[in-house]
Amino acid sequence: MSAARVCIVGAGAVGGLIGARLAQAGVPVSVVARGRTAEALRAHGFRLITRDGEAEARVRIVDDFAREPKPDFVVVAVKEPSMAGVAPIVGRLMGKGTAVVTAMNGVPWWFFHGLAGAHEGTALRSVDPSGAIAAAIPSTAIVGSVVHLACSTPRPGVVRHNVGNRLIVGEPTGAATPRLAVLAELLRAAKFDVDVSPKIQADVWYKLWGNMTMNPISAMTGATSDRVLDDPLVNRFCLEVMGEAAAIGAAIGCPIAQSGEDRMAVARQLGAFKTSMLQDVEAGRPVEIDALLSTVREIGARVGIATPRLDTLLGLARLHARTHRLYPDASTT
Repeated sequence: MSAARVCIVGAGAVGGLIGARLAQAGVPVSVVARGRTAEALRAHGFRLITRDGEAEARVRIVDDFAREPKPDFVVVAVKEPSMAGVAPIVGRLMGKGTAVVTAMNGVPWWFFHGLAGAHEGTALRSVDPSGAIAAAIPSTAIVGSVVHLACSTPRPGVVRHNVGNRLIVGEPTGAATPRLAVLAELLRAAKFDVDVSPKIQADVWYKLWGNMTMNPISAMTGATSDRVLDDPLVNRFCLEVMGEAAAIGAAIGCPIAQSGEDRMAVARQLGAFKTSMLQDVEAGRPVEIDALLSTVREIGARVGIATPRLDTLLGLARLHARTHRLYPDASTT
């Protein structure tokens, strides 16, 4: 096993699962944590609950950034509204050769780094309006990842793995680099099903395409996934939004071969569940509107594709979130 060091920023469900499994595999894992989460991790490490039972995984809390050994990988597993505040922390953790692995939903700020075409290197202002995130974390340090699993944190320091086990990782440039090979080795040793992608942006776009409608609609209505799928008018609206996003994906080199109806059928097989955005609303947490919707609208405008259905969904989701103080007040765009 490689002696690589890993630091987790965002010790919630996904970050906790990755950190716990890596620590169980013998990887030196440190965690940036505060408050009750830090207390729990100091006391017993992560407690990982699976269908096979419960196990502990010891990790180290980052107390002093100046004295902290520089990790080989920083795994950032926070939600998009938190990223601006987290970016300076990630910057302080990084050494010359540190890679930053983003395990996040939606379209990230680095999306166009390395993506061949007319928009290569384009900054996405929807998720990094001031450019502060990109300034703190060099794009060359990024390794992208897409998470296809479900887990939860019933209490601080405790992670419950529910379903799924797949992680997709890839360099934004598509290169097969040594650091990517090491990362894949670490994650496989941690018993994840790992795919190495030659075009991670396409995998990001595909996952986005599958959850960009269900999440905000469930958040606004309080409906579980089955009720969204079973309403014929809502279902049709979702398919229309997905059609706009698929057209944008094709224009930027991230085409989707699957039909919207087929993707809906996959979601139906998962049964009735609360989306992550609905869970955030119920818990009073900020919602990931910009990473899931605003970025798609911004990219659509850049490639000249109209998004009337998406605009409607974005406007309603944003108004709902602002009314509940889960999204910042600002002039509409």
